Amino acid sequence: MTELWTQLLGGFATAGTPINLLWAFVGCALGTAIGVLPGLGPAVTVAMLLPITSQVEPTASMIFFAGIYYGAMYGGSTTSILLNTPGETGTMVTALEGFKMAKSGRAGAALATAAIGSFVAGTIATVLVTLFAPVLADFAVTLGPPEYFCLMLLAFTTVSAVLGQSTLRGMTSLFVGLAMGLVGMDQITATVRYTAGIPEFMDGIEVVLVAVGLFAVGEVLYNALYEGRSRQDLNKMSRVHMNRAEWRRSVPAWLRGTVIGFPFGTIPAGGSEIPTFLSYATERKLSKHKEEFGTTGAIEGVAGPEAANNSAVTATLVPLLTLGIPTSVTAAILLSALQNYGIQAGPQLFQTSSTLVWALIASLYIGNVMLLVLNLPLVGLWVKLLKIPKAPLYAGILIFATVGVYGMRQSAFDLYLMLAIGLLGVVMRRFDFPTAPVVVGMILGPLAEAHMRNAVAIGGGQWSVFWERPISLGLLVVVALILVLPRVLKWRRRA
Repeated sequence: MTELWTQLLGGFATAGTPINLLWAFVGCALGTAIGVLPGLGPAVTVAMLLPITSQVEPTASMIFFAGIYYGAMYGGSTTSILLNTPGETGTMVTALEGFKMAKSGRAGAALATAAIGSFVAGTIATVLVTLFAPVLADFAVTLGPPEYFCLMLLAFTTVSAVLGQSTLRGMTSLFVGLAMGLVGMDQITATVRYTAGIPEFMDGIEVVLVAVGLFAVGEVLYNALYEGRSRQDLNKMSRVHMNRAEWRRSVPAWLRGTVIGFPFGTIPAGGSEIPTFLSYATERKLSKHKEEFGTTGAIEGVAGPEAANNSAVTATLVPLLTLGIPTSVTAAILLSALQNYGIQAGPQLFQTSSTLVWALIASLYIGNVMLLVLNLPLVGLWVKLLKIPKAPLYAGILIFATVGVYGMRQSAFDLYLMLAIGLLGVVMRRFDFPTAPVVVGMILGPLAEAHMRNAVAIGGGQWSVFWERPISLGLLVVVALILVLPRVLKWRRRA
């Protein structure tokens, strides 16, 4: 423990130099701005800025990239809450309750709980990275395809059963997403499938495109079609801080979200999307204010997922640094940045490049504080976006979404597809089908399929591989309980 503290203090000495602090600040500020733009996430930004590795010292550039990664997670939550436009897939769940809170005049509280929750979760997760990185990585590497598939099955079941008023409608939405996820190239056999002869579908459908279409474009079109029936309360100003009751409800949600998010960051099981949805499902089950979910907006539905998101993002450093295994797209690009310097991530990294590793970990503590200082004073400024009249606001959202989606592949076809998915979002909202399971199915469907096929191959073609392993069997039992237990309890109450 003494040696660990000595190394961490050495990391703070390196990360606290004026030039490294400047890189951390620029990274956090740039990341926040990037997170606001749908389509231009941290992975794209870090990839575009990789050439700076030839000009900048390794520690400074890694601190800069980590700041971008962190800042983008918070920036995405801002537009999710205010405009129902997720900048990042990890902030999609935030839009479910955050936008409802903004419409009911509580945007300030939603932004505040997102900022403070990000700080709390990020700090706790960084402490856990500091203390337990090698131990957690050793456990994560023991999981195989059967466990990963069962984890994703748990995510599918939880999201479909909890979101919306009907499990059947939730499952229907999930299968729509799974169908979208199958379009394109088969991951294992590399054969093209379900493209209907359209060449643009060969690379699959972009997740961000679907998220922007369902949430942002769907919101705009729904309000345009049903303007006379929707309440005119989007333009309310709200206080820019949380009251005592909201603090009491947020603190447990932050802690639960942190605990849920951290383990998922250490395993390649779909990034921060699974823990954010699981956190939302947990808060919805445990809340004493269930009537606020999906209506006026429940603050726990913002606090928990935001904490889970940031906790998972921080935890991706565990397998990246100790095993050289990236568990997200951005982590993969950070790995390539290390390789540009001739640094090999893995078990020996803590010995061969200890100065860089501990400076990077120390910079996470510093970046968390910077993001809090940057974003809390700006809550009032962000809330003023709600004073914009509806017509120009929704026109701006459409322009924003169009530029973001077109910027991904410079394809006009993507714009037509975004509009079609927006119309699908209108129909789903009109008939009370939850939209979130569509995105979950699309993100995790291909991964789940690959893990399922690999697991069956490992088991010699026998499906029994899923219940012969203790962890996967335990996850299957949890899935069965989620599906069966609510119905049994409902039947007993009726009886």
